[in-house]
Formats: sequence, structure tokens, C-alpha cells
Amino acid sequence: MTDVVIPLYDGFTALDVVGPYQVLAFTPGVRVRFVGEQVGPVVDDVRSLTLHTSARLSDVTDPDAVVVPGGPGTEQALNGPIPLWLKDVHEQTTWTTSVCSGALLLAAAGLLDGQDATSHYSVLDVLPMFGARPTQRRVVELPDQHVITAAGVSSGIDMALRLSELLTDRTSAQAVQLWVEYDPQPPFDSGSPAKASADVRERAAAYQQEARTRRTG
Repeated sequence: MTDVVIPLYDGFTALDVVGPYQVLAFTPGVRVRFVGEQVGPVVDDVRSLTLHTSARLSDVTDPDAVVVPGGPGTEQALNGPIPLWLKDVHEQTTWTTSVCSGALLLAAAGLLDGQDATSHYSVLDVLPMFGARPTQRRVVELPDQHVITAAGVSSGIDMALRLSELLTDRTSAQAVQLWVEYDPQPPFDSGSPAKASADVRERAAAYQQEARTRRTG
């Protein structure tokens, strides 16, 4: 079985985790595990979803692939064990990937030095502080570095479908896409800062701040 691990930390964004999880868990021959600093419950950014890790980071030394989620908790996670763990396991992985602000953890591990990378639009300007070159592309694949970064939240599904293909084959990944019926047709078109109105951008920023306050309050 191909071993895919998702490192969790307090304050992760749920869709960053469960979107890729659903795609990869349905991929033939793939096993997905949640890992963390400790075994046990980890709470998401809005404090309403709890996932449980089954192994400690220190006990996971050679996963085949890693998916690092983002969320308001990323800032604190930068000072935790995940960056060093990523640096160590990346030498063995087939692919090391991120969703949303999870790219900052890859960058802090030195995996994006001098490389193009994407992340949630609200933290793109932070990537250069860690040596990465920010881009607004939805998914950035770096074959030579065996790294993939995805933009904000929902883009993790796109990234996971590509990872599913890389771990198996295109037909298998397309079958997973059909199985989860991933055929986005949103009722409105404001899914990026370039498309959203000023009022929508302001409201989204307020929601982000509310999530941060809820996590620390």
C-alpha cells in the first residue's frame, strides 16, 4: 500500500484536510493516515471538528507522500516540529505536497528555496520570507523537487486528484474524480481576489480574522 500521511496541528482548516483525504482514500492501493506531534485529538480552526491522529511524527520516517494542510494554526505550527520533520522525511517521499498556508511549512523546511510556489492569497506575500517565489497559479508542480503546492482551501481537491494520478494512473484518478463527482459549477464567480468585489474581499478578511480569534479565544 502507498502510505500517504497528513500531519495535523491545532487550528487546521477542515477542507484542506478532508478534501485531499477523500480523494486519496478512494484511490486504489493508497492508505491515508493522520499524524501529529502526539497521538490523539486535534481541533480545526473553527473549533467544531476534531480529527484523531494515529501516529506521532517521530514514528513516521518514510511515508510515500505527505499532504500538509493550512489554516490559522500555521503560524504556531511554524515553531513546532513539523518543518524539521518535513525536511527529514522529504528525502524519502515520492511527493511532498501542501494546501493553502501549508506551503509556509514546506518553505520553512527549506523545500521551496528559489522555487515557484502557491498558497492562500492572504499569505502569498509571506512566501518570499522563506525563499520561495509566489505565484497565483492554482496548483504548482515541481517534478525535480517532487513537491506540489496548492492555493487556498478548495484547490486541495485539484492537487489531490493530480497526486492520485501520479501515484496510480490517469484513468484511476479520473475514476476517483467521477466517484466523488467533482465537477464544480459554483452559483457565482468570486473564488479569487481578482474576481471578487471589494465588499466580498472585505467580508472574507473579516471571516478569516474571526476564525483566528475563535481559535485563540
